[in-house]
Amino acid sequence: MAEKDLAPELTLERVNVAPAQTWNRLRTNDITLTVPARGRKGDVYFSLPRLFEGVECGMGREVTDWVESQAADARYIEIPRGEKREEPIVVAVGAGEVADTGVMVRAGAEATIVVAAGAGEKNGEAGTSASLVRIIAEADARVHLHEYVGVGAAQQHLESVGISASRDARVDVHQYLLGGGTVALGFACDLAGERARVDLGCRYHAGGTEILDINEIVRQRGRNTRSELAYNGVLEDAARKGLRTTIDLVHGAKGAQGNEAETVLVLGDDVVNKTLPTILCDEDDVAGNHGATIGSVSPEQLAFLASRGLSRTDAEQLFVRALYEDALMHAPCPEARAVVENDTKGQSLCIIEEA
Repeated sequence: MAEKDLAPELTLERVNVAPAQTWNRLRTNDITLTVPARGRKGDVYFSLPRLFEGVECGMGREVTDWVESQAADARYIEIPRGEKREEPIVVAVGAGEVADTGVMVRAGAEATIVVAAGAGEKNGEAGTSASLVRIIAEADARVHLHEYVGVGAAQQHLESVGISASRDARVDVHQYLLGGGTVALGFACDLAGERARVDLGCRYHAGGTEILDINEIVRQRGRNTRSELAYNGVLEDAARKGLRTTIDLVHGAKGAQGNEAETVLVLGDDVVNKTLPTILCDEDDVAGNHGATIGSVSPEQLAFLASRGLSRTDAEQLFVRALYEDALMHAPCPEARAVVENDTKGQSLCIIEEA
């Protein structure tokens, strides 16, 4: 038996916690995960600059400490002032790998960051992978973050992101969560400067007995900041999903606006879907909106597609296929595309493309 298989385990209790919680009996507030705790005795570890210690991350401090203790090394990238980096910064995470990454985007600079978790994994190979990404966007910086997660049915993946955005910084986030035994994703963005903005679009798919847990927080501290959060997903079979989204309109953030909305398509009788959208407000001159729509394919849609020769199953799979096609079309690099193509649920899509 390999040495890594003998590694002791550690239980991370109550991680991915939302700032405002609901009744504990609903079991929506957090998730508890069991992760490996491999020692690094004798290793020389280079940590990120201490400035990154102040960046809040979506999965919480306990996961941050665990990633820092397990990563073989920390990777630091700095985009010089005013530079537009054409080549994406890629964080590729395979089975059992743990990555700790910090990106400094200086004033007026622009960068694309891609997290690709799952590319090249073998089905049935158990293990835990993780990625911790912390980003500091200085004044007038532009950040494009793409997250592609598609690990195997026996895999567990932890994805924690923290962003601090200064005056007039713009951040756009594109998340594609394409399944895995357990996928836990946390995202936190601090709009600290005036007119800072984040636009986040998340598309997800979970089937079988997969578990998907998402916790996303936007702190709007600066005046006239803006956040737009949109979620669109498909749940099949007996999949379980929890989504906690929080827009925190902090005192002093006059003129701030925040919107969050989710649409969930349920295709299984045993699906468990939990959604906790929250607006926190400590300022009077602000606007915040949230909502969620949950449903299945309507009888009218099924009847229309049946008249075109599609069965109910074929009709429902059209929605799943559309999600994977969107992921492929917007993949910014080969590593992200490989996550989609190597996912077993995307094989039918690849065959159709080749035809």
